[in-house]
Amino acid sequence: MAVLGLGEMGGALAGAILDGGHPTTVWNRTAGRGDALVAKGARQADGVRDAVAAGQVVVVNVKGNSVARGLLEAAGDVLRGRAVVNLTDGTSSEVREVAAVVAERGGEYLHGQIMTIAPGVGHPDATVFYGGSADVHERHREVLGLLSGQAPLVSEDPGVAVLYGMAVHGTMWGLLNGFLHAAAALSDAGVEVGRFLEEAKGPLASLSAFLPSIAEEVDRGRFATPYGALRHHLPSIEDLARESRERGIDDEFPEYSRALVAAAVERGHGDDSYSRLVEHFRKA
Repeated sequence: MAVLGLGEMGGALAGAILDGGHPTTVWNRTAGRGDALVAKGARQADGVRDAVAAGQVVVVNVKGNSVARGLLEAAGDVLRGRAVVNLTDGTSSEVREVAAVVAERGGEYLHGQIMTIAPGVGHPDATVFYGGSADVHERHREVLGLLSGQAPLVSEDPGVAVLYGMAVHGTMWGLLNGFLHAAAALSDAGVEVGRFLEEAKGPLASLSAFLPSIAEEVDRGRFATPYGALRHHLPSIEDLARESRERGIDDEFPEYSRALVAAAVERGHGDDSYSRLVEHFRKA
């Protein structure tokens, strides 16, 4: 196995594969990112081609598909006969372009859209939507199962997996914004948001799985979070807005969400939870 990209998510993916008992070669553009994994038994590659050559399965998780595409182009003919599992965020058209690069060099391609934060990698309830080669998905089912308990192949079109992820995210952002608007109104009237959730259990039962933590953050006025912070939301919201424009559909809502998150990040709240945006709704 080879893993390209050892950021927050890439490091978690490599760790899960290594813990699963697979010899793992790692590479990252920034030196030192793989030290902890090497200490656990991973091999540090000298470069991209060296890393790709070391594994029949090449997992990619980097900052954007333009970067992923560049790395795979650099791998050249070393990709021949290898399976690339690209877990990098982007739009459906970008993913198809990466798939074409891999196919042109004789490799097989599977795209995965991760539906969890880094600490959730490998959890039985975590989901990664896959699109692309059904053969790769079946042949490497055991490895994919190390990354998430749920790993459905939603289409042989890799772009569809992206759209599945965006559909989940779009629903999520709409719910969060709606709830925080309500939280602003309730707290303005002196009503604790946690009390509202307790007394409105019935109608909110199907929506409230992750709302208690948001309510606590609003009530306490403490928004800092180690995972899933606003700066990590921003690239995915930008992807959804670009996907909407490319398809000629209304991009007003994702652009609205993007503007809210971008403004908060610019104000220095990039490491805060999405609940920080309650302050936007509280403005007169």
